Amino acid sequence: MSNTATRLITLIMLLQRRPNQKAGELAAALGVSVRSLHRYMAMLEEIGIPIYSERGPQGGFSLVRGYKMPPLVFTPEEAVAVYLGASLVAEMWGRLYEEAATGALAKLDNVLPAEQRHEVAWARRKLVTTGLHRGAQEPVAPLLEKLRRATRERRQVRMVYRSRNQPQPVERIFDPYALVHRWGWWYAIGACHLRQAIRSFRVDRIAELVLLDETFAEPLDFDIQAYLATDMRFQPTLHVRMRFPPHFAQVALDDRTQWETVEEQPDGSVIVSLPATDLEWAASTVLAYGGTAVVLAPEELRHLVRERALGVAALHEDLAVI
Repeated sequence: MSNTATRLITLIMLLQRRPNQKAGELAAALGVSVRSLHRYMAMLEEIGIPIYSERGPQGGFSLVRGYKMPPLVFTPEEAVAVYLGASLVAEMWGRLYEEAATGALAKLDNVLPAEQRHEVAWARRKLVTTGLHRGAQEPVAPLLEKLRRATRERRQVRMVYRSRNQPQPVERIFDPYALVHRWGWWYAIGACHLRQAIRSFRVDRIAELVLLDETFAEPLDFDIQAYLATDMRFQPTLHVRMRFPPHFAQVALDDRTQWETVEEQPDGSVIVSLPATDLEWAASTVLAYGGTAVVLAPEELRHLVRERALGVAALHEDLAVI
């Protein structure tokens, strides 16, 4: 927390949430010393916030019963952060939360003071995020809606799923624990009854999905963030190195956000690296740069890119094929 005003507002919210909190607990929550906490308490009293303290093992600091902090006390930067957050939700999750995001922004605009409204209006014109998802959103929207409901109500689903390495779709019973948007795709993560294990399923590969009346109990120790941090299906497994010759070096330099590392060479060429989740994705990335880059590693990616390029060339040799 970077400034006094933010700490004071947070302190009021902490006290409003639960009475009789110890000075040490509040100081730790704010990231300050106990001495600084007492100074903030004095500042709140000076501006008329009704605080009292009780001694003893069960005592602590509390707000006077019935006191509520006025709603939507935002700095201009906080108001912009709320707006940008709601806009990102609408961008990534589409109609699943688009209406809710629009409603929240309308309410925000209705109650904000003039300074905050002007800051939000500036952000709408100047701070824009779009194109975060690779996959088409509309085809998966009905699936996301069903999965959101199943996750919220802890209901099992029956789905027909087509995996990459299994051309024939397979029917599965699935307990959805969480929905994840990562690497440009939507995933449902939970317990697969067929495999008797936690699995992740890419939503756009679900051919059929039916909500069942049966419910499930999510394991108490399941942590979606821990799962994503350790599950290799969501982690880059390849480290790709590419070389852009001198006459195409600017192509690489203009796209620095794509690369993990950028090494400018004495001859004017540029060697870049990027993490990739699989060979197919890496090959599509390389081919997107046409003939401007050469794969240095891994060797299996070089072979796959050559194979794909020859296939594209063969398709264009005979125009009658089109």
